[in-house]
Amino acid sequence: MSWDFETDPEFQKKLDWVDEFVRHEVEPLDLVWPHDNYKPLDDEHRRIVDPLKQQVRDMGLWACHLEPALGGQGYGQLKLALLNEILGRSTWAPVIFGTQAPDTGNAEIIAHFGTPEQKATYLQPLLNGEIFSTYSMTEPQGGADVSGFETTAVRDGDDWVINGWKFFSSNARYASFFIVMAYTDKDAGPHNGMSMFLVPSDTPGVTIERNLALIHEPAEEGSEAYIHYDNVRVPATALLGEEGKAFQVAQVRLGGGRVHHAMRTVGLAQRALDMMCERALSRVTRGRQLAERETVQTFIAESYAQLAQFRLFVLRTAWLIDKTQDYSQCRKDISAIKFLTPKVLHDIVQRSIQVHGALGVTQDTPLAKMWITAPVMGLVDGPTEVHLRQVARGVLKDYEGTDGLWPTEHIPSKLAAAKAKLGVA
Repeated sequence: MSWDFETDPEFQKKLDWVDEFVRHEVEPLDLVWPHDNYKPLDDEHRRIVDPLKQQVRDMGLWACHLEPALGGQGYGQLKLALLNEILGRSTWAPVIFGTQAPDTGNAEIIAHFGTPEQKATYLQPLLNGEIFSTYSMTEPQGGADVSGFETTAVRDGDDWVINGWKFFSSNARYASFFIVMAYTDKDAGPHNGMSMFLVPSDTPGVTIERNLALIHEPAEEGSEAYIHYDNVRVPATALLGEEGKAFQVAQVRLGGGRVHHAMRTVGLAQRALDMMCERALSRVTRGRQLAERETVQTFIAESYAQLAQFRLFVLRTAWLIDKTQDYSQCRKDISAIKFLTPKVLHDIVQRSIQVHGALGVTQDTPLAKMWITAPVMGLVDGPTEVHLRQVARGVLKDYEGTDGLWPTEHIPSKLAAAKAKLGVA
């Protein structure tokens, strides 16, 4: 029997290098180009970004979620979680390390389910960072609820014809291709009647009607696309995975992504806690350090404990995925860390803002952007309410109700049974 809370020394050396590299080489990009991390690189960007990517490749840390045959390291979820904890500090870091969403998840499912032709056309350029992609699943009338989806793909000879509308297809304005989820058999229902398709962005009939901006983005920088697929014709070879198996493909993509989101949030929340502690030790009010004030001490203590618990929960979930090699067996825990992610981030950042005072709500610190990220995290990859329900159902599977009048912990009933067992009056 063994309990181990230490990282392998050799891997820890890599993590130490990543931490130093992100802080000193990557974070400056966040300041100089705060809205450019998901845009195609121009010559000015490449001059800086390409050498950084090469350093990551030289360290063997590029696209570590993929198998060595695809240029990655084949890391399991636990190693990826520890890596993403550091990458979460910076908006540019995932791009520099070849792990930016939605491209990582898209690359993963193409690697798992793509044909050799699909991998050659889409996967390798994606891994090289030469192109971007979009996961086009959510719909305006159904949100993330697949049972409300209406987009269809109908077979017509050697082609499929796609019709429908998609909403919040992230990064579509810069993507070279879309992965589109559509009904191919409505009678079979969402779990067995939907399929995935690889659709080049310049295919006739694909129209981005609007690009919505998130609440922390300038309106002109929005990249959450509202897309109309109007008789979009793609060849039969565009089918990704088996017909009718889109839901299973989606779960492979989303399960690991939720762990990565959670662990990146750990890194971001830790940064907010670091800022809170520094501020508490730097400012004086009415002759006393903020760090000596009871309320500030409570903020720091609660943040530390909340973050430590969350971090261990995420790491345990990553370990469980590695152990079982089955996302479906870990669904309860994946959903639990998913609904905790926005709360942990909000709580710690909110406290840090309070300690910073008026400065905390300005754009002179990263706290305001961190705070706005919390509600976004409550919606990406499924809203919090859906995951709460998923966890409750998973927990209840391990229990049974009682047939009798009283609960099993009813003391008079247990006392009578105990007396009978011991033979006492």
